[in-house]
Amino acid sequence: MTKYSIGVDYGTLSARALLVDLTDGSEVAESVCEYSHAILSGDFFEDTELENTDAFQHPQDYLDALVITVKELLETSGVSPTDIVGIGFDFTSCTVLPVDEKGTPLCFYDKYKQNPQAYAKLWKHHSAQQEADEITELAEKENVSWLSSYGNKVSSEWLFPKLFEVYHKAPDVYDDTFRYIEAGDWLVWMLTGREIRSSCMAGYKALWNKKTGYPENEFWAKYDKKFSDIIGTKISCNVLPAGTKAGMINSHGKLLTGLEIGTAVAVSVIDAHAALPAAGVTDGGKLMLIIGTSACHIVMSEENKSVKGICGSVEDGIIPGLVAYEAGQSAVGDIFDWFVNNCVPEKYTVEAKEQGKSIFAFLDEKAAELEIGESGIIALDWWNGNRSPYADYSLLGMLYGLTLKTKPEDIYRGILESTAFGTKAIVDLYEENGIEINEVYAAGGISQKNSFLMHMYADVLGKEIQITASTQAGAKGSAIFASVAGGYFKTAQDAAQVISDKCEKVYYPNPEKTEKYETIYKEYRELSEYFTKRKGV
Repeated sequence: MTKYSIGVDYGTLSARALLVDLTDGSEVAESVCEYSHAILSGDFFEDTELENTDAFQHPQDYLDALVITVKELLETSGVSPTDIVGIGFDFTSCTVLPVDEKGTPLCFYDKYKQNPQAYAKLWKHHSAQQEADEITELAEKENVSWLSSYGNKVSSEWLFPKLFEVYHKAPDVYDDTFRYIEAGDWLVWMLTGREIRSSCMAGYKALWNKKTGYPENEFWAKYDKKFSDIIGTKISCNVLPAGTKAGMINSHGKLLTGLEIGTAVAVSVIDAHAALPAAGVTDGGKLMLIIGTSACHIVMSEENKSVKGICGSVEDGIIPGLVAYEAGQSAVGDIFDWFVNNCVPEKYTVEAKEQGKSIFAFLDEKAAELEIGESGIIALDWWNGNRSPYADYSLLGMLYGLTLKTKPEDIYRGILESTAFGTKAIVDLYEENGIEINEVYAAGGISQKNSFLMHMYADVLGKEIQITASTQAGAKGSAIFASVAGGYFKTAQDAAQVISDKCEKVYYPNPEKTEKYETIYKEYRELSEYFTKRKGV
């Protein structure tokens, strides 16, 4: 009898669920649910003015999306819940929230409904930069060994800075917090009744190490005496490898999903990381680009090296036996959306509509007509700060080379090129530190929808880029982990051989264009170094 698994991919604004046939990896059904609250605005909180760097979400949206998508998968496919061996989750990370002993988010209580610090902080919540800087300074002072695994800098996107921000801005919320938990781990708790931490999320976003665990309480006490027992209280030490079995659906989990009690639930995984097994990337030397609102650049290796400027390197971070290195850009698609929403003249929108094209396709065509370097514009892709190689979210985006003759397509192309240059800076960082990259893969909606941009990336990198076939790479990767948790396959490698997608397209670099881009890229790097010193002033 045919068996299936379910993967649910929680993104920035929506969740996407996928039902996979485990005999051949075919995608039987899919469902998408947008979060009704999206990212909470200042209007949501009556007496609190939010900062530009805030990004709060309502965890009820995560539960609602789970209920809606899994129910739709079962209804549209006609598959019986008894034939589903497991369910797995991936989640944008670090997305964290405070909960009580039962796992109930504090924002569900009337006492805290108007307190932003009681809500989930999305990955791109950057208001804890001060806390991140203070942790980095303390780690440098104490000469801790773990700092080198994170590029020698703690990010404001990670768990501890966000938790300490709660303490500084809302000490009552901090005191009432039983656990501060990743949203992906929280969902596992809601379905199984077991609080399990993902080694993937803990390793990359909470300074956890397979051999040594979290930084000791002695270290945190030096930051603030209040945190002398934080590990083991606010932060659980119950960490399991990503993609392994976290537990089984209980009665509450059945109520939420319609799945049978006893169905396996996989330990959660970071959304970008789930894309690797979905593309069949289960060994070293293969760089995966996950390009969406932001971008992640992940490569695995048998060697454990210290690489300054990356987001983290975690042993068994994705596949057992390999060290997974992660770097990234904190905005890609978000920059393109910003430009379209704020800088495109009405006549372009009208013309695109008359031609039956999206505004993005229209701009791509106009930008493609320009020669490399013709506009003279160079941009820095820091609209949402810089994740790698500078790990500084106070850095600002920039456009250089504007004149009175500059047209929208000139700026648009400059912005596209800046994201390609940002990716090349990360690739150079890896290779300069001895991290081998033999192949490049790409996943995410942008990689499949924007041929012009992917040709540009191939030319800028001077490398072939293979595009995965599935439009749901994250969900498919989670379904792979779910199949292993459910015992259908022994390892993720075994599952990937059957379930992973073949590449549907390959972009080849044009040597002449690569050479031209190299000149502009050098200017991009010079501007980067200059403005990191000026801190955006």
